[in-house]
Amino acid sequence: MNEHRMHLWFRKSGPLVMGTSCCISKNLSQSFAAAACLNKMGHASPYDVSAESSTEFPDRLSLMEVRLQAQEDEITLLKSSLADALRKLHLHDQQIPLLKQQLIAGKRFVKGIVHPKMKISFRNNNCHLDPSTLLQVNTEHMRSLLKPKSCHCQSIKMFIRGRPITMYIPSNILNYEELRMDLPSQKLDLDWVYGYRGRDCRANLYLLPSGEAVYFIACVVVLYHISNQTQRHYQKHTDCVRCLAIHPDKVRVASGQTAGVDKDGKPLQPFVHIWDSKTLVTLQQIGLGTFERGVGAVAFSSSDAGTFLCVIDDSNEHVLSVWDWNKNIKHNEVKNTNEAVLAVDFSPTDTNNIISCGKSHVYFWTMTAGTLTKKQGIFGKYKKPKFVLCFVFSLTGDVLTGDSEGNILTWGKSAIMKQTRAHEGSVFTMCVLQGGAILSGGGKDRKIIRWSADLAPERECEIPEKFGAVRTIADVDGEELLVGTTRNAILRGTFSDGFVAIVQGHVDEMWGLATHHTQNIFLTCGNDRQVCVWNAEEHKLDWCTTLEVREESGLCADFSPNGAVVSVGLSTGRWVVLDLQTKEVVSDLTDGNEQLSVMRYSPDGSFLAVGSHDNFIYIYNVTEGGRRYTRFGKCTGHSSFITHLDWSKDGKYVMSNSGDYEILYWDVASGCKLLRNRFESKDRKWASYTCVLGFHVMGVWLEGSDGTDINALCRSHSESMVAVADDFCKVHLFQYPCPKPKAPSYKYEGHGSHVTNVRFTHNDSHLLSMGGKDTCILQWRVKGAGTGDHKEHLASSSSVCSSSSSPENGT
Repeated sequence: MNEHRMHLWFRKSGPLVMGTSCCISKNLSQSFAAAACLNKMGHASPYDVSAESSTEFPDRLSLMEVRLQAQEDEITLLKSSLADALRKLHLHDQQIPLLKQQLIAGKRFVKGIVHPKMKISFRNNNCHLDPSTLLQVNTEHMRSLLKPKSCHCQSIKMFIRGRPITMYIPSNILNYEELRMDLPSQKLDLDWVYGYRGRDCRANLYLLPSGEAVYFIACVVVLYHISNQTQRHYQKHTDCVRCLAIHPDKVRVASGQTAGVDKDGKPLQPFVHIWDSKTLVTLQQIGLGTFERGVGAVAFSSSDAGTFLCVIDDSNEHVLSVWDWNKNIKHNEVKNTNEAVLAVDFSPTDTNNIISCGKSHVYFWTMTAGTLTKKQGIFGKYKKPKFVLCFVFSLTGDVLTGDSEGNILTWGKSAIMKQTRAHEGSVFTMCVLQGGAILSGGGKDRKIIRWSADLAPERECEIPEKFGAVRTIADVDGEELLVGTTRNAILRGTFSDGFVAIVQGHVDEMWGLATHHTQNIFLTCGNDRQVCVWNAEEHKLDWCTTLEVREESGLCADFSPNGAVVSVGLSTGRWVVLDLQTKEVVSDLTDGNEQLSVMRYSPDGSFLAVGSHDNFIYIYNVTEGGRRYTRFGKCTGHSSFITHLDWSKDGKYVMSNSGDYEILYWDVASGCKLLRNRFESKDRKWASYTCVLGFHVMGVWLEGSDGTDINALCRSHSESMVAVADDFCKVHLFQYPCPKPKAPSYKYEGHGSHVTNVRFTHNDSHLLSMGGKDTCILQWRVKGAGTGDHKEHLASSSSVCSSSSSPENGT
């Protein structure tokens, strides 16, 4: 959980604080103070650490790196504050001539006699009038002329890592303090899970008598009914599920998870859940406080009706423990090996015999009188493989192991009786059919081979290369098979008819997500170079294409409002436009040589804004239905990389965020001009709201957060709710707008990694969320008032919301 993201903006070290202010002068003085700090940093050199002993060198080096990074982060923020100060100075200088003109014009309208001693002076860029010299007539009018416009508005300040961010309150908010922050009237239910974890897990695909395939990805165990094409979900895990086992009754399931870390980086405790696959009720939780790091393998005993559960954890010694799971009693525990352990199981005829295998070993365990004794498998004259990857028990009682040399070894009482050459490359999995026949799945050759009981080859087939190697095999009816692959797909088929994918997913970190404007389809892209278009209504992959250049990955995307094309931004500064019907690239352009972080069409589709890590926003004219693009201009003014941007409803303006927490506004129609007076944009209406910094979404930031805790957010089309993707594996649902601190939200779990993006479908019927390293896409059903067509506006209230907590899991 909370794995490092691909592009971490800054190290997390500063709190987020909020307050109120009401005019530019205060902001300006703070900016000057921050700029002056450039010459007063006074940090101790990272090389001042005394060398007490050579053994402390790694710790001292790490300390110096942390100090150096902190200094670099502070310099970056100070530069940004200096840039703010210069912008405000320029704005202030522009106001002086206007104030002079207003003052002169004001004199002409004064009715009566002007006092002969009234003096007007301009000192230090400020206007000064002696109030005693002003006449009673038109006094208020004169004072209003002399007061800066920005002083008429109220603003809110929030601080991220010590940097103030000013947000101006819209004109229709008469009393900010009395605004009420409530929970949204809508909630989320998990509707569908896209993906399967086959890239690094094994023995994780089984078929239940109910006709459901059971497998896992992220923190969810999925029960997918193959014929009905429906899903149910077991959602009680708090971090990524790593292993599965099915009880002999074919109803109860054991699933083990990794430990993960909490919000503060402290390790959590892993455990195993035993649960009922019919009711999804948790029957038992074992191992809390016992296992370290995670649970790598689990297995139920067979000969005693599944009384015992064997567990191997992910500690350095890969401790093997045996539990009476129904009573939650640990019977035995022993240190296994410092090498990786990949599989464990009880003998089908004797609960006291257990087999485990992994890196360069096979162990035969005997359980007697409360102790476990180990006998190591002897390879003798046969080459010792680097890995023993899998094993099964034949109907004759022999143990068959598959290894990284491509061999199947037949064992009898810890000694090899026979070696059978099976595959080119590794033997990743084996499966015993009801009649005694054996199936094996290959890595490099991607073959599935059917063997007789005495290991004579009978039939074979090869799965398509795009799905990767065979990870695991589940028998359906002796002929039909389910096959999990290393490229996170589940295939269904037979030797004679071949195999088709029934479950597919990405195989590396994802960042790009876009939803169609009129249809229930969405696009995802990521580091695996795949660009995938999904059907959210039919829960399937419509089509997928792979980027040609190996070094490129897709990081952002947006559908054209006409729905005919979609633009995808890549990690190299290149971006492509794909035709949704032909899947062909209709336009291919490049802006700079750094990664692109956001693509956004204007509401009418006439412009495309491209946000880059080179600090620029590139604006393009769009013609020919989204197939032709001409550079219109470039927005220059950000002092860090662009992170998010949105268009105004009239398509004339852009709001943008950057990596150093700037909020800037741009007049695109007037030539990509930076609007230096941000106060003038406080009442502007936005076609979308995906910027993570702004008045209307200020309440989504938790106290103590820094600028990297929220990766993405999205306002619903009904403008009644906002979904947030955070860095701690959670999806939040707030009411919209939520401009006050500690706004309450519903919190939803399911991802096992930082959530990189969220988007509502075109009619707000569903929300889509993407995990980073967990390669999982979760589709949430939106239920409750306001779904699809309800529209709420910000309004004042006489009471203030007293609750700052977020209900767990939306209940």
